[in-house]
Amino acid sequence: MVTDKPAYDQLIDYLTTSKSIFHNTTTPVADMPTIETLIEEELSEQIINLCTQQEALETNHRAIIVREVDGIVYDIQQVLDVYWTNHATEEQAEFIHEFAGLIKNVFDSAIAELLD
Repeated sequence: MVTDKPAYDQLIDYLTTSKSIFHNTTTPVADMPTIETLIEEELSEQIINLCTQQEALETNHRAIIVREVDGIVYDIQQVLDVYWTNHATEEQAEFIHEFAGLIKNVFDSAIAELLD
């Protein structure tokens, strides 16, 4: 649905070129979750929003989305492997939030094409 689209490849390239954000140049906040947890929470929230907004999605489409999100998390983990278990900084949390929103946008576009 999206992982085979050029927009997704561009997002992964964007993540790769933005890895410097994850070099902990500032001290992580003690009560901040790990990079892994933040990514999982942010993507989950965005996908729940997506499925709620797209009432016309069939069950099989929702299953495809969930499988693709699993693959997306795996791809992100491959890029951020060294930082995956680090506690996040505020800047990293903001980046992850925005990145998850971009992923949702790619799904929104794919769903719009699908439902046309």
